[in-house]
Amino acid sequence: MSQPRSLPRFPHLRQDFAASLVVFLVALPLCIGVAVASGVPAELGLITGIVGGLVTGVMRGSSLQVSGPAAGLTVLVLEAVRSFGLPALGVIVLLAGLLQIAMGVLRWGRWFRAISLSVVEGMLAGIGLIIIAGQLYAAAGVTAPASGLDKLTGLPAALGKAVGSTTALASLAVAAGTVLVVVVWQRLPRRARAVPGALAAVALAALVTALVDLPVATVRVSGVFDAVRLPGADSFSSLAEPAVLGTVLAFALIASAESLFSAAAVDRLHAGPRTDYDRELVAQGAGNALSGLLGALPLTAVIVRSSANVGAGARTKASRVLHGLWLLLFAALLPAVLAYIPLAALAGILVHAGWKLIPFRGVASLWRAHRGEALVLVATAVAIVAVGMFEGVLVGLVLSVAKAAWEASHLRVEHSDEEEGPLQVRLFGTITFLKLPQILDNLESLPPGRRVVLDLSGAHHVDHACRAALEAWAERHGAEEPGPDKGPAPTLDADAGPDADPAPDPDGDPAGSVSASR
Repeated sequence: MSQPRSLPRFPHLRQDFAASLVVFLVALPLCIGVAVASGVPAELGLITGIVGGLVTGVMRGSSLQVSGPAAGLTVLVLEAVRSFGLPALGVIVLLAGLLQIAMGVLRWGRWFRAISLSVVEGMLAGIGLIIIAGQLYAAAGVTAPASGLDKLTGLPAALGKAVGSTTALASLAVAAGTVLVVVVWQRLPRRARAVPGALAAVALAALVTALVDLPVATVRVSGVFDAVRLPGADSFSSLAEPAVLGTVLAFALIASAESLFSAAAVDRLHAGPRTDYDRELVAQGAGNALSGLLGALPLTAVIVRSSANVGAGARTKASRVLHGLWLLLFAALLPAVLAYIPLAALAGILVHAGWKLIPFRGVASLWRAHRGEALVLVATAVAIVAVGMFEGVLVGLVLSVAKAAWEASHLRVEHSDEEEGPLQVRLFGTITFLKLPQILDNLESLPPGRRVVLDLSGAHHVDHACRAALEAWAERHGAEEPGPDKGPAPTLDADAGPDADPAPDPDGDPAGSVSASR
């Protein structure tokens, strides 16, 4: 297929056309795999991908981010389908989309950026662990337990049983081969990587399965448009259950957080227009409302597709709209191809996707620099696996708020002594009258006869009582009267906290400091 020439009205059509083909090839196996992992027909994943391209893609918000069914929501969707049934899923996604639109109209999009990154990464890590465990059962052809904790603890027994079954071993071999191809594909020359690794792995698995006639289950196909189920009156009656409303809230909040954090990550990959978070939230809500109306999966912005879009040279949102068009053409013309795809290959794709959701390097670097953040991340992931998605996220949010409150109220005092210079005393945190005894005890314990510089530049806040006490301490301990050859008595500088008044420091002391002689 020859690439179209750029038209005057669409100066970047050539680049966007090429990028749309790459994104389509990346999205196709993921749409199918996410649907199967979520416990719904594979066709519903394609429908959500089409909506993400043709509806969310055409709306304003983020110009290069691509939306569709995401691995990060598979656990929540699977729980919803098991608890309330497939007909109720459409209503849940529809209401979650309307809630997203309302939040965007109320300009709440920017507030999602206030969520701790450790909570989001912990959420994704917990989801990744559950996806890996669940898809290992699928790869072995064994029904997975319902809870995340049971999935992990039951793995050894399930894999032990699989060793004695020829069918299970063949299925596991297909899954392992799929993962191996995806990993190795990333190390091939750039020209070979023009075909996405996930698509190549699924195609090779389908080819080998057909040629060798492996006893492996494949995707069941009933027709893409036959899979569309508009919610009926019975589906809306489920809204009387508080658990359903809680699931709607969880869908809306988690999908919004994942989409907006993805938007921030994509913005760092290109020099084009920045994301309008409120409009992007409305766009995501519109896509989810339509997906729910069609009885399909929820959609979010997906960093894998978005980074592929940017990396392929996309310039405008035309690339993501065109990728939705290619998905629509595939669903209309080639749905029978899905019947050749082994379920074990899709399980392998999702095992790899789940692995990438776990930030191993991020946890290690956080532990070295910010152990509190690392603990929040790990606690969120463990809670999601042990209890559930919504509860785990709440645990993470509570811990992050508690950590912020602790850091805001905690006072840290540091001393440094250079033999030829003054004693340096640095205060970090919030300085209130409750901390005065600790501060004054530290100051009074300093060796006499030395000049002291009290550096408050690390203070978040200094209240009036502490300011008066510190200035009094400076006056008592050697503040000299101004003279013709002397500067004025030391004063508290503006940078000693956000509530301080500006004042210069003629003695040349560090910004935000009080100086005195002991």
